[in-house]
Amino acid sequence: MGLLDLYMVASVPVMKVLLICGLGSFLALDHIDILGESARKQINNVVFFVFNPALVSSNLAQTITLENIVSLWFMPVNILLTFILGLFFGWVLGKITKAPQHLKGLVIGSCAAGNLGNLPLILVPAICREKGSPFGAPDSCHMYGMAYVSLSMAIGAIYLWSIVYNIVRVSSTKSYEVINVKNKSSDEETSKSLQEQLIDELDLEGTSAMDDANVSLLSCAKTDEQGKVFIMGKIKKQIYSFFRNINLTAILAPSTTAAIVGFIVGLVPPIQRLMIGASAPLHVVQDSALLLGEAAIPIVTLIVGANLLRGLRGSGVQLTVILGIIAIRYVFLPLIGVLVIRGAIHLGFVHADPLYQFVLLLQYALPPAMNIVQLLELFSSLHDHIYSTHYILFNYSTFLMYIC
Repeated sequence: MGLLDLYMVASVPVMKVLLICGLGSFLALDHIDILGESARKQINNVVFFVFNPALVSSNLAQTITLENIVSLWFMPVNILLTFILGLFFGWVLGKITKAPQHLKGLVIGSCAAGNLGNLPLILVPAICREKGSPFGAPDSCHMYGMAYVSLSMAIGAIYLWSIVYNIVRVSSTKSYEVINVKNKSSDEETSKSLQEQLIDELDLEGTSAMDDANVSLLSCAKTDEQGKVFIMGKIKKQIYSFFRNINLTAILAPSTTAAIVGFIVGLVPPIQRLMIGASAPLHVVQDSALLLGEAAIPIVTLIVGANLLRGLRGSGVQLTVILGIIAIRYVFLPLIGVLVIRGAIHLGFVHADPLYQFVLLLQYALPPAMNIVQLLELFSSLHDHIYSTHYILFNYSTFLMYIC
C-alpha cells in the first residue's frame, strides 16, 4: 500500500467522524435547538443505560472465549500505565502552572483519564469498515475491534471511579479546608497571641529543663514505640478511608455490569451455546442486544459534536493549563505509549494482532474522559463545573484537529 493510499484509508474514517460531529454541533445551535441541553441530557441517559451496555455485552459475548482471554491480560496493565503516567504528568503540570487548589484535581484527572469508551467506539469501527483497511476483513475487524474497545471501556470505568475519583475528592476537600481557613482569619490572630504566651512560658520553664534530662532519656524508648504505633494507625486509617470512599455504584456502572455479563456468556460454554450462534435457542437475545448496540456509535458521535459547541463558546479558561493538558495527552503520553507497546511486543507480552496493538496505542492518545465533568459535579461548585466543562471540551476540539 502506497503512502497516498495509506493516508486516504486513515483520513476517510476521521472525515466521517468530523461530518457527524459537525451535524451534532449544527443541531445544537440555539436557533435549531434539536440537540439542546435538555435533549442531550435525555439522550445521554438512554446511551448510558441502554445502548452502551448492549454494545459492550453483545460484543464481548460473541468474541471472548476461554482460549483468547489469556492473550488479553496486557490490556488492564496498559490502561493502568496510562493512568499512572497521566497522574504523574498532571501533578507536574499543576506544580509548574501553579493551578488553583480547586482545579488541581481536575488537571490531574484530565491528564490521567482518557476517553476509553466513546471515541474508540467511533474510530475503530470507522477504520475497520473502510476499504483497504490494514486490519483485514471488515466483518472480522469490526467484531474483534468492538470486543477490544468494550473491554477497554469497562476497565477504564473501574480505574476512573476508583483512582481519579479519590484524587478529585481529596483535592476538593483540601480546597474547602483552605477556604475555611481564610474565613477564620480572626481566630488565627487570637491563636497567635495564645501561641506567643505559650512560648514565653516555655522559655521560663527552659531554665529548669536540664534538671529533668534523665527523666526524658528514660522515656525516649516509650515515645519511639508510641510514634510507631501512631504511624501504623494512621496508615491503616488512610487505607480504610480509601476503600470506604470508593464509589462502588459508579464503578459498577451499566457498561461495567454489561461487561461482566458479556464475560459470563462468553466464558461459560453452556451459556455460550445457548445464546451465541445462528442455531442457538436464545440467539434472538444476542441479536437484539447487537441491534441496540449499533445505535450507540452514531448517537454518541452526534452528542460529542453538540457538546463541542458549548465548549468552544467557553471563556475564562487558564490557557497555560489547557496547553499543558494538550501536550501531555497528545505528545508525551503517545510517545511513551509507542515505547511501552514496542517493548511489550519485543518481550512477548502482546500477541501479533495489528488491531489489538492499535487499540493499545490508541489508549495513550485520547482526550480526557467526559466522565470527568460528571465526577467534578459530585464535589465542586457550579463555577468549578463550568471550568471543568471548558477544559475538557476544548481538549476535544483540539483532538479533532489532532486526528486530522
